[in-house]
Parts: sequence; structure tokens; C-alpha cells
Amino acid sequence: MKVKRIVANIATADIAAAKPFYRDVLGLDLLMDHGWIETYGSREAMSVQISFATQGGSGTPVPDLSIEVDDVDAALERMRQAGFAIEYGPADEPWGVRRFYVRDPFGRLVNILSHM
Repeated sequence: MKVKRIVANIATADIAAAKPFYRDVLGLDLLMDHGWIETYGSREAMSVQISFATQGGSGTPVPDLSIEVDDVDAALERMRQAGFAIEYGPADEPWGVRRFYVRDPFGRLVNILSHM
């Protein structure tokens, strides 16, 4: 298993507040918009992203971090073997990812995902 990308997720009730700073001032591209989450980043460097969300999707809380891996099922098995409790999933989401939630040792909710 390889980590391909880590995305910071910022919980907010006002997603639009991100646009003036991240898009207009910093020049990041709007890469994804599902209404409840917008992700900004660089089309040239996909590892540079930040998301703003009112929910985590599918009725879940907003995760603190999203980590994209090449094999989500291998990551899930490794988490279980290490004794980390899975808090959500695994789930195949309607927006094209397979994912699960787990808490890191610091209590942060982490979204582990692969694109389908």
C-alpha cells in the first residue's frame, strides 16, 4: 500500500468564505464541488489541496484529514490488524470513492480512500 495524497478538510458552515482567500487571492483551482464540499488545489500538482465541508458526505462528520491510497482494502486490513477501530465503512460512495473512517492516535478523524 502507498499513500498517494493527503487532503486537509476544514469543517465550516460557510463554504463560500473559502473562495476569496483560496481561489481569488492564492489562485487555487476549484477541483471538486458537490454542494456540501468544495476542494481547492492545483491542477498541476494534485497533492496540493484543501477542502471545506459542511458534512463528510453520506451523513458522516467532516474528517480532519483525507488520505488517498492505492488500495483502500489493504489499508483497511492493516488498520484492523493494528487494532484501530473503524468508525465508518468501508463504503462505496456515489461520488466514486471507496473509503472508511478511522481515528488516528491523536483522536483526529481520518478518511482513508481510493477512487473507484
